[in-house]
Amino acid sequence: MRKFTYIRFGLLIALIAVFSFAVLGVVAYADNSWGTFHWARTANPFTLKLGDNVSSAWDAHLATASSDWSKSVVLDTTRADGQTNPRSCKPVTGRVEVCSEKYGFNGWLGVARIWTSDSHIQKGTVKVNDTYFNTTTYNTPAWRRLVMCQEIGHTLGLDHQDETFTDPNLGTCMDYTSDPDGPPSNEHPNKHDYEQLEVIYTHPDSSTSVGHPVPPLGNRDDVEGPPQWGKVIKESSDGRPSLYARDLGNGHKVFTFVIWAE
Repeated sequence: MRKFTYIRFGLLIALIAVFSFAVLGVVAYADNSWGTFHWARTANPFTLKLGDNVSSAWDAHLATASSDWSKSVVLDTTRADGQTNPRSCKPVTGRVEVCSEKYGFNGWLGVARIWTSDSHIQKGTVKVNDTYFNTTTYNTPAWRRLVMCQEIGHTLGLDHQDETFTDPNLGTCMDYTSDPDGPPSNEHPNKHDYEQLEVIYTHPDSSTSVGHPVPPLGNRDDVEGPPQWGKVIKESSDGRPSLYARDLGNGHKVFTFVIWAE
């Protein structure tokens, strides 16, 4: 009898462990927002302008990413004339400036930057590095679509769903991969990304930071590389920094997401 009781107890513990693993796995998968950061708005859906400062090689991929993210029920993105020099890619309040340029063999394919005031995003930039995208490895539609889609996704408030390049593709551009066209393809958002946006933008705000001038966050927009990006607050599975934070004071911060070349 005692032996039978021990066996039943062991089976119970095993079942609990399996159930806990399943639940924890779902919880980890169900949240790929980064903190509580979001664009302030008074109602959904809202429209966010993407300033077009990219070359002709990127125009179609920017259009695809804008169309993909606009499938969300809580927001739309629309392309607008760019308002910055692609080399400096300076942010403009109330919108996201998207830039392409030969930024050099500095290690990164794309960088997304968000300037925040408390939990509200005030402005953002996306930079894609033509130094790498002009090489045989990365000069493909799949790589261009993945990086453009992912960096814009960061400016909406989304984090990565997975940060291990060798893991099987999750079918979302918010997933690290060595094979963006898969299968499955990692060139577009997936259902989970849209569901996460609904969670992020569930509650409206009393004011808006979208498309309207806001008080300047100071003149420290010169975050050109890791020395200026601030403190590393997150690393990918290969030990490389994936998210930096720089404190500008008075509740203002700038966050920098990086996707590195392999």
